[in-house]
Amino acid sequence: MVDHVIVTSPSARREPARPASPSWFIAKVNPVTRIIGALLLCIPMFVSLDVVSASVALGLEVALLWIGGVNPIRICRSTWPVWIAAVGGFISVLLYGRTSGEILLTAGWIVVSEGSVYLACATFLRVLAIAIPGVVLALGLDPTDLADGLVQILHLSPRFVYGGLAGMRMFTLLQDDWRALGLSRRSRGLGDGNAIQRAFSQAFGLLVLSIRRATKLATAMEARGFGGEGPRSAARVSRLHPIDAVFCAICFVIPFIALGVAVATGNWHFSFQGA
Repeated sequence: MVDHVIVTSPSARREPARPASPSWFIAKVNPVTRIIGALLLCIPMFVSLDVVSASVALGLEVALLWIGGVNPIRICRSTWPVWIAAVGGFISVLLYGRTSGEILLTAGWIVVSEGSVYLACATFLRVLAIAIPGVVLALGLDPTDLADGLVQILHLSPRFVYGGLAGMRMFTLLQDDWRALGLSRRSRGLGDGNAIQRAFSQAFGLLVLSIRRATKLATAMEARGFGGEGPRSAARVSRLHPIDAVFCAICFVIPFIALGVAVATGNWHFSFQGA
């Protein structure tokens, strides 16, 4: 009796949809398009440091994300480190920023002026306008889908991309390895000494374990042909769709409108120029 193995071509496979983003719109966008869209959103905002352009861009981003299924409360919960960074930037620029206009407060090295208050507000809004869409676009992004897109769409080196993917997958095991090393050392009576010395010793053990695992992983990948020069087939085909073009157009229009409003109102300020 002969067993037959039925093989389906990658183009004919239909896998169930996975939750790739909290937004129904972003979930339909190719991972490579997400990266390109984030660059289109962020790079133009680096050249502007004013309240108008940053507030317009931030308002448009929050409104469009809300339409796409991510409400402002969810945005704030998912981007709380960004808010902490924005507040830190606000305080540092407020206290130690460039002095201009009327002096409001002086205390030693601290000089608060009208210009520093304006630059602090602009910095706060600018950090939010640049970082929030990047964080939201990265939520739910599957590394395997991104690697497939980088190889098939951008034609990057499979050796580099899939090697990085394998390393990222292994990186998630470090926490489990650290816990296992700690438990094994305590079972042998080696975990009751100085905490700092124990941490360094355990870190060295983790380094040795990681090198051994990386060597085995590299050997296994090479045995499966990942280091070869011949053409490779793809288990999952990564394609671009019309929604990707719509997404890139939206990401291009948002900073264009924000900078246009700032220029039209006379509030645009080049970020690499003095106040």
